[in-house]
Amino acid sequence: MPFLLRVELPDVPGSLGRLAGAIGEAGGDIEAIEIVEKRHDGTAVDDVLLEIAPGTMPDSVVSAVNGLDGVVVVWISRYAAGGNLFLDLEAVEELTADPEGALDRLIDLLPVTFRADWAVRVSKADGIVYTTEAAPSDLTWLPIERAEPIDTDDENTVACAARLNKTEVVVIGRRGGPDFLDSEIARLGHLVGLAMSITRGAKAHAH
Repeated sequence: MPFLLRVELPDVPGSLGRLAGAIGEAGGDIEAIEIVEKRHDGTAVDDVLLEIAPGTMPDSVVSAVNGLDGVVVVWISRYAAGGNLFLDLEAVEELTADPEGALDRLIDLLPVTFRADWAVRVSKADGIVYTTEAAPSDLTWLPIERAEPIDTDDENTVACAARLNKTEVVVIGRRGGPDFLDSEIARLGHLVGLAMSITRGAKAHAH
């Protein structure tokens, strides 16, 4: 079964090798690794997609990884999104394939791209315009200028939002965390901006 493991580890040569060795000994098989954030304090945050052998408990992988010097498991979760990490570039390719539907398609893609549970497009005038399954139905428009974390009524959910245009925002949420990293919030703002540019380009071309 595929799992997604987020780890904090020293950003030095050999760290990934030690990580892979510990995961392998605990019964996990690494499928892909994506660097989420490099920090100024000499650490990095990586997402590791791994397959865990039948009969192996995820806890044993977590214990093995946490046993490494300087390595901390931020979280582990089942990962059913097709078994491969969905990179920002692939999301942009999908948006450009259908520029006129880019804003709705963006909402479909955000939960996979950010390992989130849901995404929503909210309009100042009309409320929720487009949503994925499992999203709250009571979200309202927020007067934000840039991508930033936001509070929700559900204390078990962390969320962040980005401004799409003057009258719409995009919100994504995770149940049970972890908090969105600064780099993820920046990526959200970047992707939302790209989706708007793609849509504007399609409208201009149509005229």
